[in-house]
Amino acid sequence: MKDIGWPLETGLLRAVFDSVGAGMLIVDTTGRITASNPFAQHILDRPEEQLLGSDAHDLLHRDEEGNKVPRRSCPIMVTLDSGLPAEGSGECYLRGDGTLVPIIWAATPLQHAEGRDGAVIVFHDFRAHRDATEQTAAYLAALEELTARLSIVAEVSMLFIAKLDISEMLDKLVRLLVHTLGDWAAIDLLPTGEIQEARRVAVYAPGAHDAAESLKGPLPPLPRALYNMRPLLLNAKDMAGETNKLRSRPHQRLFDHLGGHTAVMVPLYTRRQVFGLLTVARTGQRAAYTDAEALMLGDIGRRVGLMMESTRLFEEQRDIAETMQRQLLTPLPQAGHLRFAARYQPAQKASEVGGDWYDAFRLADGVMAMVIGDVVGHDLHAAAHMAEVRNMLRALAWDRREPPSLIMQRLDEAMTNTSDAPMATVVFARLEGPEGGPWELRWVNAGHPPPLLVTADGRTRYLEGGHGPLLGMSATLHLGLDWPDAREVLPAHSTLLFYTDGLVESRGHPIDTGLDTLRRHAADLAHADIEDFCDELLSRIEPSGDDVALLALRVPEAGVGAGEGATSAPPQHAHSPAAPERGAPGSRAQNAAVRDTSEPA
Repeated sequence: MKDIGWPLETGLLRAVFDSVGAGMLIVDTTGRITASNPFAQHILDRPEEQLLGSDAHDLLHRDEEGNKVPRRSCPIMVTLDSGLPAEGSGECYLRGDGTLVPIIWAATPLQHAEGRDGAVIVFHDFRAHRDATEQTAAYLAALEELTARLSIVAEVSMLFIAKLDISEMLDKLVRLLVHTLGDWAAIDLLPTGEIQEARRVAVYAPGAHDAAESLKGPLPPLPRALYNMRPLLLNAKDMAGETNKLRSRPHQRLFDHLGGHTAVMVPLYTRRQVFGLLTVARTGQRAAYTDAEALMLGDIGRRVGLMMESTRLFEEQRDIAETMQRQLLTPLPQAGHLRFAARYQPAQKASEVGGDWYDAFRLADGVMAMVIGDVVGHDLHAAAHMAEVRNMLRALAWDRREPPSLIMQRLDEAMTNTSDAPMATVVFARLEGPEGGPWELRWVNAGHPPPLLVTADGRTRYLEGGHGPLLGMSATLHLGLDWPDAREVLPAHSTLLFYTDGLVESRGHPIDTGLDTLRRHAADLAHADIEDFCDELLSRIEPSGDDVALLALRVPEAGVGAGEGATSAPPQHAHSPAAPERGAPGSRAQNAAVRDTSEPA
């Protein structure tokens, strides 16, 4: 068996040696090659006869530059001396064609009963592994770079949706770009619309605050060549004025004061207009801008331009809508000893300009009418529809001596059949009674928050009666709904408040909380002058999410004005002062254009 088994065993081992998928060399105790397999010969581009008997270290081992490696530094030879296995990937072998092949290897001592016979070296061509690793690293680096760019673009986009005004947004933008893409940044705006001259509106340079602030302000006319819709990449010579690439003295001042070895200048533009110029620069040891970074800054410039165009169009629409609203909020009429006060406060956000209105006017029969309303929507169309509904209500109510419910029904049908106005909420009321009182309120409520009655002793009560559907819903859907009339005798020296939902609704709390807050403040202000009553309500509640309209009535003391004249006396209107600043609530002067306190008849 022994004589038969040995040849069979030797043949099997040789087959394994020749067909294993790795290069294999067997070396004796001196390091000379005693056997090599075909895979080793292929990797090394050397025939077996060239390998056999050669010193493996002297023939093959080289550093990455192709130089021979000292024998004492060869980790493979150390295995022969120590008798311990070793492995590595930082070595190179010299091929037969003179080229180097990086290898990944393992060396194991050959042991038998009498001692060591040498070592087995197993190795692979490491180029494929190294190329794959380098390629993976390149992919990861490119992915990280792309992620970083997308992150910057995302942060810039977040500025655009943060509801900032343009100057605040631009200031935050230069700070963001300095922290991510540069060492200082500046933005210049061209004369457009309300900007009458070129102006540097934002400069940020950490560590050079005073220099940065000194560079802000008006600028002389800037060369149009700077606004050519493409990023302009500048090097140190350009920034030092040694070339003709930069022909702008204001920008030369930037570089003179803040320094830098490379910069990118990109226009803030849309297809219709160029708004300004963004400059971002690097100083010190930071690398120069790449073309990819310049293109990304160019994309940011385009995004900023689109945002500026959108914001200005929005502001123009807001101004038109607000002007329309204020023009429709007519001065309040005089009505004997009845005292009226009104306020209109636009929303703080441009997107919230809407269809709120109040109205008070004398009807043909001498009775005073009071109206508060809100057309659905928050844009210029809502303001236009508000005007349409307001005028229809005035026309329908003027000469009809009929209950408020019938007026509301006619208005609902008119909106459905003659107008494209959407749904609206309205309170329409008639204030009836002789001079000296008692005064009675007859009203109807089409889906609007209920009026608030505040008595002289500070008790408050919402007038919940008269509720019916929103305007524009019943006739449109053929629901056959109607509006019930409601009546309420108004106590002497009481205050009646009509208001729109912007006073009591908020994204931060439910409407019930807003109604409770309004009651509490109104009760506390029961003895205040009617003008102070309105101003203080706005000051204390501080509504901001929507437009707000208020219409307040102060009923006189019992018997005041009795015998001085009939309620059907013709109306007299006070002069309307100039319009106040947009969005400024609170003070008498600020609200002059939307109120007129009546004097005794």
